[in-house]
Amino acid sequence: MKCKKDLLTGIGLLCAFALWTILITNVDVQAAGPEGTKVGFASFNMWFHKLCGVHMTVYNITDWLGLVPVFICIVFGILGLCQLIKRRSLIKVDADIILLGLYYVLVIFGYLFFEMVPINYRPILINGFLEASYPSSTTLLVLSVMPTLNFQIDRRAKNPTAKKTIKALSVIFSAFMVIGRATAGVHWATDIIGAVLLSFGLFMLYKAAATIADERKNKNGIQ
Repeated sequence: MKCKKDLLTGIGLLCAFALWTILITNVDVQAAGPEGTKVGFASFNMWFHKLCGVHMTVYNITDWLGLVPVFICIVFGILGLCQLIKRRSLIKVDADIILLGLYYVLVIFGYLFFEMVPINYRPILINGFLEASYPSSTTLLVLSVMPTLNFQIDRRAKNPTAKKTIKALSVIFSAFMVIGRATAGVHWATDIIGAVLLSFGLFMLYKAAATIADERKNKNGIQ
């Protein structure tokens, strides 16, 4: 029942992301960006951009901190590799770790797809160049990876204090990164919203898949 709820939530969020993307390309589209680039929900986006201004220091800090979720991905990759070497079989690697690897590949694919097929561009030039802006890639990376850290910590950590500490730091870090990217002035507000919908949609699908794998393992164990 839990996995079904997570699965439906994930599908619902991805559908919301698809709808949001369609709306961005059709509603209140104006040439509001640099070099006459267009963006949807232009009135709202321009209002939010003027409200926050541009803060390149915040942009640079959050850009460098984007390496944190990359490091977490590497850690789980090493964990999976160690299990593979020790158990000498891919099918003996924990199912949730294999699914996690596939999930990270899916997140990377989503990032690359929107880099190649830009929906809109940033509200400012970066080093004199236009860059794809939707969805916010840093927000997507952070909100796709940090929830998996919490999920895995819940499953694998035995020390309650360490578990609570890591989860609290993960939430604080995620909030700082999302707020930082939203207010740095390098993204439209709709870029952030799109990234939130996509990342949580993908995570809920991963969570559902991991739960289904657990149920199958328990069922086979009973038999």
